Amino acid sequence: MRDSLVKALYASPASLLSGAISGGSLSLVIAWQAAVPTMSVIAGLVLLVGISRSVSAVYFQRQLAHKDGPARPIWGIAYELGAWAYAALLGLQALATLVMTQDATLHVLAVGMVASYAGGISGRNAGRVHVAVGQTCFSLLPTSLGLILAGGLGYTILGVLCFLMIFAMAEITKTTHRIVLEALQGKHEKTKLAAKFERLARYDSLTGVENRMAMHMRLRELFDRAPSDTDRMAVLWMDLDRFKEINDTLGHIIGDQLLCRVAERLTRALDGRGHVARFGGDEFVLICPGADSYRAELIATDLMAVLAEDFEVCGYHLAVTASMGIAIAPSDGRDGDELLQHADLALYKAKHAGRNRHVRFDWSMKERQNRAYDLEMGLRNALANGELELHYQPIFDTESSRITICEALMRWRHPEMGWITPAEFIPVAESSSLIEPMTAWALQQACRDAMDWDEDIRVAVNISPALLRTDGLPRAVMTALLESGLKARRLELEVTESTFLEDDRRTHLILGELRRVGLRLALDDFGTGYSSLGSLRTHEFDTIKVDQSFMRGVGESSRDRAIAQSVAYLARALQVETVAEGIETEEQLRYARETGFTNVQGFVLSRPMPAAALLDLMEQRRGEVVDMAAVIRQRRLA
Repeated sequence: MRDSLVKALYASPASLLSGAISGGSLSLVIAWQAAVPTMSVIAGLVLLVGISRSVSAVYFQRQLAHKDGPARPIWGIAYELGAWAYAALLGLQALATLVMTQDATLHVLAVGMVASYAGGISGRNAGRVHVAVGQTCFSLLPTSLGLILAGGLGYTILGVLCFLMIFAMAEITKTTHRIVLEALQGKHEKTKLAAKFERLARYDSLTGVENRMAMHMRLRELFDRAPSDTDRMAVLWMDLDRFKEINDTLGHIIGDQLLCRVAERLTRALDGRGHVARFGGDEFVLICPGADSYRAELIATDLMAVLAEDFEVCGYHLAVTASMGIAIAPSDGRDGDELLQHADLALYKAKHAGRNRHVRFDWSMKERQNRAYDLEMGLRNALANGELELHYQPIFDTESSRITICEALMRWRHPEMGWITPAEFIPVAESSSLIEPMTAWALQQACRDAMDWDEDIRVAVNISPALLRTDGLPRAVMTALLESGLKARRLELEVTESTFLEDDRRTHLILGELRRVGLRLALDDFGTGYSSLGSLRTHEFDTIKVDQSFMRGVGESSRDRAIAQSVAYLARALQVETVAEGIETEEQLRYARETGFTNVQGFVLSRPMPAAALLDLMEQRRGEVVDMAAVIRQRRLA
């Protein structure tokens, strides 16, 4: 504010120039009329000081007023001395005129010049009270003295009034100064508040690094400034691995402190090679102008090395790793949004490749993303237009060879891409929240189809682990049963062991409710999960399906034979049915029967088929009890 007040003194060179011209010209006129050498000298000094002040004000206004930072103190001192000198010369000229001449006209000019000057500077220089008061005193005191010395009642009264005018002008100056000061304080506070809001808008309040908005602005500025194909820029999108576990176990305070430490290390590791921004949560985006692929790899390696050291947060020693996706402009993107999107795709690949690594973007990732998007849109249309189909693969009893279960398998023929395998479109459905309506449709269709079968044949429907994270499964099952009229004991839900990796209690409650209404549960792909025996201990199943990978090797691998035998024995001990999946040879079928599996399933027996073809097969086999191995041999001979 002091600097602003100093600059305000020089704010209007025109007013100083007009004052110099008027004061100097009046002084010259008075001196010329009086013909007194002393007064001529004073008039010359008035004109010289006035012009000097005007020139300095013009110089200051053009060269220094708009520069950042405060003005040098010498400029304030120079203005004060010039102002006081000019005021003193005017007062001295008035004193000389009143004392050395008897011309009343010159007296009026001299006193009027000083009075008007005193009134003007009280407002103009109110920003610096001591300057304005000093000017008033230096101009009015000699004038008041001259009036009193000139003698006569009128002159004396006028002299006293001029003296009193000093106090009046001082009060006006102080009042004006207070108003100016309040205005400057308001402006200063407004500027500080604007700077604070700008910082809040551009910087993350927790870590102090740039936030998402500032990062987007920086990217936009860099692309606007460097559009050439030869200009390089790297964007590194980083995500802390398993940060949610730290938040959940140690609390958000520890998590927040960890994010601050991470931001500090990232800034230090970059060492001026780029800028750090917190994108949100535990994600950071690093922008490195001028970095090509080689330099981006070096930066990523440095960052990973810095994060490899333990973090000490509130007494905890935390080991943190990070996954990172890298995209380089212009080869990986020609604007900020595209570059960020591609860095995000590379980050996704890094996390799914095992975390704690950095991956460079390549365009095959974009192709996979585009295909996933096309599949998602196609699935939505297929679900809305009834384009999905259910095929059924029979499961046979090893003793009677009768069909006991039919597993429902979803099929989809895309209007343009043709048949899409479930291995491709089911993950898309799970990631896009389409799995719930698709499963509900599959349950309804499977139950309706099963109503056309014999009463002793069950239908099995696969249940995605993603569906058990919602409340939709029990509702979908009950709706399908009620609308179709199928008995609950004829519906079998197949779940994999991965279902029990998360939220085991919730899963147990949902599956327990379904078993209580009479549904059967099958543990699918047994032996390939993370806790096979644990699943059997904590959950009740009616059927265990042994994964085809074990049955495929029973002819050559003693290990696979031992595992198959153990599972069959375990199932008999638990009094549950078993299904040997993936039976493709006569030898595998014979081994499954000898080992004690109650049911078998595989291409050598029957491939999946539409519901109509399944009804024909059931009609042909109704009432038959045949040797499966003989049937297989007959097929081979045919």
